Amino acid sequence: MGLVPTMGSLHEGHISLVEKSTSQNGITAVSIFVNPTQFNEKQDFESYPRNLDDDLDILARFPVDIVFAPPAKEIYPKPDTRVFDFGGLDRIMEGEHRPGHFNGVAQVVSRFFEIITPDRAYFGEKDFQQMVIIRKMVLDLKSSVRIIGCPIIREENGLAMSSRNRLLSAGERNSAARIHKALTLAKEKAGEVEIPRLIEQTIQFLHEDPRLKTEYFEIIDDQNLKPLSHWSSAGGKRACIAVKIGNVRLIDNMDFSF
Repeated sequence: MGLVPTMGSLHEGHISLVEKSTSQNGITAVSIFVNPTQFNEKQDFESYPRNLDDDLDILARFPVDIVFAPPAKEIYPKPDTRVFDFGGLDRIMEGEHRPGHFNGVAQVVSRFFEIITPDRAYFGEKDFQQMVIIRKMVLDLKSSVRIIGCPIIREENGLAMSSRNRLLSAGERNSAARIHKALTLAKEKAGEVEIPRLIEQTIQFLHEDPRLKTEYFEIIDDQNLKPLSHWSSAGGKRACIAVKIGNVRLIDNMDFSF
């Protein structure tokens, strides 16, 4: 059995996970659940797009066997007080700007694993830090679930597909395309311009559009997520970014290994 955990408002990125699961498993389950414990702001939770009927119509086009769209009381019959130790993986980037977010993610994903008991679970690499942390959780829980990472799916203008994209105006969507362009330009300079200077240049490029506000841009070790300051560091490298456009917060990343 394969599991594709989602918060609904499905797009082509989610569908790519569904297609991967249905190609590798005899049974595929898709969960649709906007998890309250991973939101830091009540407004963000309430404004998160919800389109269950549309989602079910989309999934009906694929060989999905189970759609699990539970009420919150089914996932949390009593308050979930578990606190996970991720060894610091959750205290940088997303964790720094969204305290407790990854603990909430771990709570809900572990509950799905308990209820659905999948053999494989599929996560998009757009949420790269989340994927690394879930792999750590699986290891710590001695779970047999295999975590399958799937490539980022992008819109024609390069914008990483996200349910939050639906909250963008037409003008904001055009501005958001600058995020992918910034990553692409930065990758062209990888290994040539020192990391601190490259980070500075990338943020300057983004802020040439007054709609964009960068929360962070880091080049990290893709295994331990530690921010790097020198290209000579061994191992794979990935650039991770978070940008706000009005009230919408978008994340993206790109492999910078060479």
